[in-house]
Parts: sequence; structure tokens; C-alpha cells
Amino acid sequence: MIQIEKTPLAGVVILTPARFGDTRGFFSESYSAKVLSEHGIDIPFVQDNHSLSSAIGTIRGLHFQAPPHAQDKLVRCGKGSLFDVAVDIRRGSPTYGQWFGTELSFENGRQLLVPAGFAHGFATRTPDTEIIYKCSDYYARETEGAIRWDDPEIGIDWALPDGVTPLLSDKDAVAGTLADLDTPFKFEG
Repeated sequence: MIQIEKTPLAGVVILTPARFGDTRGFFSESYSAKVLSEHGIDIPFVQDNHSLSSAIGTIRGLHFQAPPHAQDKLVRCGKGSLFDVAVDIRRGSPTYGQWFGTELSFENGRQLLVPAGFAHGFATRTPDTEIIYKCSDYYARETEGAIRWDDPEIGIDWALPDGVTPLLSDKDAVAGTLADLDTPFKFEG
């Protein structure tokens, strides 16, 4: 059993698998290709990634991989809490440059499906936050791209706590803007 919520960005959906609990804790089937297929989501995931961010305000992104290694991602939080964001970078899309964000936490069990053609990023809200995500293609360094996390044209409200300075990788600190991006993605309608 899974709850599926559409977002304002076509293809980006929130998935919340059911949790069955008792005095010991809970059990949840966090991924089932069969269940997702019953809801029209037929993505062959080939790789799982898991990262830990130790500090509140760690921002990773906005990242994507270009064709021929573009990736759909199914993102969840294994520990802690994060604000997860998808940005439409499909040329010709009616929502090009628009973003959607939602809180993913260990407590809420929500997942975000981020299709190829969207840049992805997140900001941690608690210390020692773990993000776990499935990818539909393997990592290919030569196809990776990034957009500035604070691009004013996109205008993401990361809702960082007062006094928290974002912690970025060197690569993310020098990423280009959406205006600089010659996007490899095309809206397929």
C-alpha cells in the first residue's frame, strides 16, 4: 500500500509507503517495482546511493546527469530530515525553471520521485542526515551537470534556520546559473 501525491511539476511525485507498527517499531516496504507499476511508474532502477551529511544546512545540488546517462531518482531520508528539491530543466516545458520542494524525514517516510530532465538538490535540517536514493542509470562523471543552489532566476526558498550558513562542495559553490545552461533535455509533452 502506497500513497501517491502529484506535485505542480508533471512527473515529480511524492510517494509515502505504508508503515505497520507495534511496540517493537515499524515495518515498511520502501520500494516495490510491482506496486509502482500498478500506479503507472515503470522505472528500472539500477543503482542505490547513500550519503551522510553531518551538519545542518548542508546543501547538495542542484545536480543532474545528461543523456545518454540521464537519471530518474527515487529519494528518501534514512535518518534525520532534509528539504528535497526538483527543478524542471526541460527545454520547452511549461514549467521550465520552476521548482518544487518537500520535507523528507525518517519520521514521515515520504519519498520524492525526480524524473530525468529535472535538477535535484537537498538541504539538511538536522545533524547527521542520511539520504538514500535509487537511480535509473549508473553514475557517469562525463555527463554530470550542476546549477547554482541559490540561482535568483529559480528562487528556491531553502528555509534554512536563522544563523545557518550553507555548507557547499567546491563544485556546487561554482556551478553556473539556469540562464547559462544549454539544457540537454527537451520537454516531450
